[in-house]
Amino acid sequence: PDLISRIKEAQKEDNEIWTIVENLNKQVEFRLNDDNVLWQNTRLVIPNDATLREALLTEAHSSPFSVHSGLPQTQRRHDAIWVVVDRLTKSAHFLPIRKDYSVSRLAEIFQQEIVRLHGTPSAIVSD
Repeated sequence: PDLISRIKEAQKEDNEIWTIVENLNKQVEFRLNDDNVLWQNTRLVIPNDATLREALLTEAHSSPFSVHSGLPQTQRRHDAIWVVVDRLTKSAHFLPIRKDYSVSRLAEIFQQEIVRLHGTPSAIVSD
């Protein structure tokens, strides 16, 4: 089965997800789409399944559409996307950057875009 089918099946077996589904009438940010797949706003909810998560990461890193690869330059000369993921909430930020940005410029962007919204992280993991 394709990845979305695996996610859909795994959602059915995840107790935490079913608690959310059972309380959808009390939630504003969660919804089931026409295929009964749970979304949180515009993000697909991924069950706590190590095998499935590994498959997702493998797909993300091997796909030609991976967000880690370079991009055609935008009008502002951005040629890459910096992906910052909160492992607890599984939320992600996609920040347009340039490959030639200095570490201090990246720190400035991190402060403006991540720390401003979420506070200083207790740990940073980089791949």
